[in-house]
Amino acid sequence: MRRHPLTLATGALAATLALSACQSAGPVGAGLSTSPTPKPRAVSANLVPSAESLALVNYYASVQRSLLTQGLLRTDGGGADVPFSAAMLARNFERIAFFQEYSQAGGRLVARENASRLTRWEKPVRVSVHFGLATPDDKKMRDRAVLSRYVRRLARVTGHPISMTNGEGNFRVYILNEDERKAFGSELRRIVPGISALSQRAVINMPRDTYCLVFGRDPENNGRFEQAVAVIRSEHPDLMRTSCIHEEVAQGLGLSNDSPQARPSIFNDDEEFGLLTTHDENLLRMLYDDRLRPNMTAEEARPIIKQIAAELTGGAV
Repeated sequence: MRRHPLTLATGALAATLALSACQSAGPVGAGLSTSPTPKPRAVSANLVPSAESLALVNYYASVQRSLLTQGLLRTDGGGADVPFSAAMLARNFERIAFFQEYSQAGGRLVARENASRLTRWEKPVRVSVHFGLATPDDKKMRDRAVLSRYVRRLARVTGHPISMTNGEGNFRVYILNEDERKAFGSELRRIVPGISALSQRAVINMPRDTYCLVFGRDPENNGRFEQAVAVIRSEHPDLMRTSCIHEEVAQGLGLSNDSPQARPSIFNDDEEFGLLTTHDENLLRMLYDDRLRPNMTAEEARPIIKQIAAELTGGAV
């Protein structure tokens, strides 16, 4: 079983997004909470998840149990059983940072790799988290704490200014159930003016085997992200929610692809690792190294990538 995260880098008003969809009783925008300690709300019909959402709770619980039974979703960060060399790190970085997972074809998004340029944030990243009304307060507190710790870790690893905000962040993380995602269109159009119909469909019609997704917006097409939006299913059990937070936020920083050769890594759809690994921390260090520049091609960056990989691992490429 695979996570199938959907990651898209977007430019200008093309703003190709990815999210999820389902039918909802009302617009989700009115039910989003960004306060650090959400106030209790009265229960109403709009807060009751649909049968479809409740069925997904059971489905993803069974998915997590199956993965854990197989020894997957590891949380140890990698160890002696999964060594990696400087050459492997350089190879993995090039595949993950210089390719995108999805392409447009025939008015649809298809899972087909295409070469890209180095894209990352140059401005400070301000992360905000937004919940649908159906998310219980205890889950909100847990998810906010997980995200806050992770954001501090990412800032430390990258050396880039990344922090949480209670306001309107430029990196917005939405945790929504199936019903709320179906009603997400108006909020999506508000936060990304000019978003294309294709992008909205990718968000609203996310299939069951896509567990979470992120998109980054590069309005000038110059390799500099100005905005990112991640969407995570609130039906996930705790470990899968945390796993989605780890992968989607890291991918939204610029590591937009996956590779079957990357190990130990969350940037690999085999689900072996559920949380960011030591290998992945090195990928992020490479991405935000001052010797690399936004919009570089893989060919331009390759000699620098090899040098940084050798420094990080203490070995030669």
